[in-house]
Amino acid sequence: MPTTGHDDAAPRVVVVGSGAAGLTAALRAAAEGARVTVVTKSALADTATDRAQGGIAAMTRDLPGGQSQDTPELHVHDTLAAGAGRCDAEVVRGVVADSPEAITALTDAGVRFDRVAGPTSDWVQGLEGAHSVPRILHAGGDATGHAIQAALTARATEAASRGDITLLEYTVVTELRLSDGQITGLTVQPVDADGLLGEPRDLPANHVVLATGGVGQLYPFTTNPAVAAGDGIALALRAGAEVRGMEFVQFHPTALATPGSFLISEAVRGEGAVLRNHCGERFMLRVDPRGELAPRDVVARAIAAERSAEPGAGVFLDCTGIPVPDGEDRVGFLARRFPTIDAALREHGIEWSRELVPVSPAAHYLMGGVLTDASGRTNVPGLWAAGECAATGLHGANRLASNSLLEAVVFGERAGRLVAQGSSARSWPVENTMRSPLHDTEPTHVSQGMDGSPDIPFSRAALQATMWRGAGVVRAEAELAASQRLLEEWLAASSSTVATGAADARADSEAGAKDPGAAPRPHGSRPATLAEYEDHNLLTVGREVVRAARLRTESCGAHHRADAAETHAGTPHAAHASALEDHQERTAHAAPLSR
Repeated sequence: MPTTGHDDAAPRVVVVGSGAAGLTAALRAAAEGARVTVVTKSALADTATDRAQGGIAAMTRDLPGGQSQDTPELHVHDTLAAGAGRCDAEVVRGVVADSPEAITALTDAGVRFDRVAGPTSDWVQGLEGAHSVPRILHAGGDATGHAIQAALTARATEAASRGDITLLEYTVVTELRLSDGQITGLTVQPVDADGLLGEPRDLPANHVVLATGGVGQLYPFTTNPAVAAGDGIALALRAGAEVRGMEFVQFHPTALATPGSFLISEAVRGEGAVLRNHCGERFMLRVDPRGELAPRDVVARAIAAERSAEPGAGVFLDCTGIPVPDGEDRVGFLARRFPTIDAALREHGIEWSRELVPVSPAAHYLMGGVLTDASGRTNVPGLWAAGECAATGLHGANRLASNSLLEAVVFGERAGRLVAQGSSARSWPVENTMRSPLHDTEPTHVSQGMDGSPDIPFSRAALQATMWRGAGVVRAEAELAASQRLLEEWLAASSSTVATGAADARADSEAGAKDPGAAPRPHGSRPATLAEYEDHNLLTVGREVVRAARLRTESCGAHHRADAAETHAGTPHAAHASALEDHQERTAHAAPLSR
């Protein structure tokens, strides 16, 4: 779609998603001269980035006000160790090397990271789980993601006002279009205020960058926004893209144990909060010598075990002993340091300066996704991915806290620059092993009820309960097999639906709204509602999560099998040792990553 001031020969780039990865890619591509369209299914700022509390990890030693005690080697080591032996070490080194540039780009975009005492003083850098030194930058205390989203949204809006970028809010992508195996465009549909989808239209594109976030809505307890329905991964699968690491779903240890699963940032534990079980015992020190600052998978499993120890058992975050600076009381310090959390807990009637906070694990982040190289390319020519929907190799089996925003900005910059330069869709650094496109209408042979319908009627709640039970914090073969069988029954039931025209689909949707047990419409016909569109995508990616979890029969990182021993690389201490050995072996002769 041409925009004012661009050469008609400039590459057409469509970015799907408007979080840190998507807007960074769009702004970089536009700055490099590409004709850019951003498509997002909600408001521009309705993203997982906007909800990110913890901060952004970066190697700031050489930046004014940075952390003098940090080194690239330490950040690389911590990332590799947390990843339980599944990270791509070269990608890790490259992202850490690019982290100072990412922070500079964000400050240039208007993000004001917190400083100790004024604009020229050192940055406030916090310590979070599995980090060797305090290297986490924050903006607005616990509102880092919101600050980044606000700055990038403002820049994108300004670019749109100049005609440099076209913004399509409340619009879904229903299909990626290919010719001879290469991206040529996509099909979009607008979403109205009632959640109904409008008429489809095609957008031409030389390159499509998927930046649609994660899959949190697969689970009943999640820190993700409602838009996190795996849309980009499902689109990529249907286009023939490879996925990797789908079994590695990170469950944040400390979400408020109430409906809505409000995230209580790891930074709170970094400040000194401790976890107690229903007996008041601080139990984490008998689980891991790092206590509450052990990797997230370790803490999440420990909390889950304590909560299931006996009926009604709970786990609580105790913030009453957090050290307070001289001259400040705990109430004021917590409100200043964590304003978002403080406001949310007060809304729930919790005075956390003197009361325990009930917490539970919640689905937080997908380490896997659409497989990419170190620049964001997928195996489908013209298709790119960045941010949480991508499997770049940075996170391995378990993401290090606060590395996600860093990855989003670094890979957004890389992809945006390369697509604008017209990077040859046929000059892939790895062999193009494009799989056959996935269609929901393909027959699936499963055991169904006598009438051919699933034994359990489909609903979003039923899907989420199935995923939590089978592919939650702790997995086992029996539950995984049952979950896969039910997911495939739902997909098979939807595949038997006869495709209808758009008008009939809309009428069917209105009738289907009265029948919550109706399976979503197959991909062969266009969805009539946003919910139907998302249900298709959730079923598609949910099946991939369960399949991958069944195939990986050992425990590793965030993927924990109760029916198998943990692998050598997956144990916390072995992971640290093996990662450090790998780092020491490679560092001396590693060439800089081409970016």
